[in-house]
Amino acid sequence: MKDYQKQFLELALHAKVLEFGDFTLKSGRKSPYFFNAAKMLNGGYLYDLAKCYQAAIKDANISFDCIYGPAYKGIFLGSIVSMILSENGSKYPLSFNRKEIKDHGEGGTIIGKNPSGDVLIIDDVISAGTAAKESIETIKDLGANPKVMLVGLDRQEKGKSDISARQELETMFEVQVISIINLDTLIAFSEENADHKKYLEQLISYRDEWGV
Repeated sequence: MKDYQKQFLELALHAKVLEFGDFTLKSGRKSPYFFNAAKMLNGGYLYDLAKCYQAAIKDANISFDCIYGPAYKGIFLGSIVSMILSENGSKYPLSFNRKEIKDHGEGGTIIGKNPSGDVLIIDDVISAGTAAKESIETIKDLGANPKVMLVGLDRQEKGKSDISARQELETMFEVQVISIINLDTLIAFSEENADHKKYLEQLISYRDEWGV
């Protein structure tokens, strides 16, 4: 496990962003763990979180022209990543979407300058990939290229077929999908951590049922 992955995992556990137990996901699947990046907003975590995303960008050696953060988690995640990158003089235009169209003021669904060129999408998690597809299609409709998607957690689950949601996105849209951690990371962590070893069997069973 790389240093920034370990730091991200420690942040997620400390802020209770990552919790183990019995959860029902939006997809209806029963999961032994849940990830809610919004809990990072509870105080004191955002700078370190941004550093983890920055390290993942550097590690993947990706290039892009602007940043797009899907509502709602991507709004604050895109903002802190844009901020941390600017510390080294790298200034990227940032935009995000509204859930509903605004018919007054600046109007439309996009806040900030419309994405253009190669776009880096920043979000918290990939599960079935439905929300990611919406973001990619929005960017394409605006005439930009959704080049890379970076998330904190890839649940490594099946999408609409027997391949993972990540693989579906990469195949359908030719977008590179990268993550800071994934389900395999959580399983490896649980194998080595005495406090979380009790969740290991459930995590492996979940991967066997829904993983790829």
